[in-house]
Amino acid sequence: MLDQAEVARILDILGNRNRRRIIELLRQKPCFVTEISDRLMLSPKAVIEHLQLMEREEILSFRLDERRRKYYFLANDISVIVNLTRKEETGDGSADRSIRFRQSLATLRRLVDAREEMNESLRTLEKNIDMQIRDIVQYGRVLLDSDDEINLLIALAHCDLTTPELAELTGLPEQVLAEGLKNLTLKQFVKMDGRTFRLRGTNGTE
Repeated sequence: MLDQAEVARILDILGNRNRRRIIELLRQKPCFVTEISDRLMLSPKAVIEHLQLMEREEILSFRLDERRRKYYFLANDISVIVNLTRKEETGDGSADRSIRFRQSLATLRRLVDAREEMNESLRTLEKNIDMQIRDIVQYGRVLLDSDDEINLLIALAHCDLTTPELAELTGLPEQVLAEGLKNLTLKQFVKMDGRTFRLRGTNGTE
């Protein structure tokens, strides 16, 4: 039986919709940060923050693959069941209930149709993203010194990131990460802006 403080902590975690989405995704299979980011259409920064919070709470854990990327999985699954009791209506409300029932069915149909259209758009978007990543890997192996540099550029294509965030995303050792960022900066693919790194323009411009 959970005490009041633990219940409050769990409700706080589940109160965030994106954390619930991450938990639901990890119920299906372990994922690394960029995979979660792409699947849920969230920035890597936001994903890292949610993962670190749930890791501290021992909801998630991770393992490293051969490329030292962190694969997150559920260490302790959590769910909340809420029982709601509807107060019985008084009087003859059968006609109103029938109207609301039909309206709800019609609304459900519209929402399901809209969801299917959105899913189809997302599937197309995922295919286009995969195609661009394949192109980046192909050209990168000609233009760059290593696959590590390719992975850094793919990570920065998602959003601007700090060195610790890049380390979290790529799993690269500190020395390899620093060397890769130095090379990419010299080749004018990357620019440091304060504490964050970001991609330069297509011609090496801002």
